[in-house]
Amino acid sequence: MISDPRGIVNRRQLMGDIDANCERVMEKIRSAAERSGRDPGEIKLLAASKSRGVTEIRSAFNAGVRLFGENYVQEAVNKKEAIGEPAEWHMIGHLQRNKVRQAVGLFSLIESLDSLELARMLDKEGKKQGRPVRAFVEVNLGGEETKSGVREKDLVPLLEEIGALSQLRVEGLMVIPPFRENPEEVRPYFRALRELKMSLGGLAIPNVDLRDISMGMTHDYPVAVEEGATIVRVGTAIFGQRRE
Repeated sequence: MISDPRGIVNRRQLMGDIDANCERVMEKIRSAAERSGRDPGEIKLLAASKSRGVTEIRSAFNAGVRLFGENYVQEAVNKKEAIGEPAEWHMIGHLQRNKVRQAVGLFSLIESLDSLELARMLDKEGKKQGRPVRAFVEVNLGGEETKSGVREKDLVPLLEEIGALSQLRVEGLMVIPPFRENPEEVRPYFRALRELKMSLGGLAIPNVDLRDISMGMTHDYPVAVEEGATIVRVGTAIFGQRRE
């Protein structure tokens, strides 16, 4: 069988591009952290790898990325098995109820907890599998009907209900704000989530310890870091434009 040298060159180019992109993203994270008086070590880079291939993900891993986020359970199953690396995988998309069993066994953390029904299902599955289930609550600060997430007024009641569940651990908050061409117009949403987290800090609810804030994507992650993000979810800036 004759190998195609063009394919080898393309793969090498892809790996080089991703390596350079990761370095560029990490540098922007460091700069944003320093501008806001933060320790860059507090911020984790999550590579949003939806629809990305194994070669691309492995290239990001080799460039130093250790955290990957997927939107679909089945897609993540195949990638995690193929990569075979000690990477951490988060569910960052809307979790369908019929995928809860697989998700609990597959992901280190569910970032898109958005209802009491889902919380109870995750807790029940955690009991079956004999493992605690780590999660962030997704907050819908923009009030967008087309997006998942808990409204701010419903957050505390949800957390109080979760406090009665034995296997679910809520470790942070996540937000996907409305898209704005100018990232500065998204800053108020990031600031609001940080302030919300701070305001909830005094709550003594079992199994709820809001340590993390997951916010910011390719378009606006430096602003998110300036406003307190501990995890930024970056796809295009790492992998380039998707090839549909």
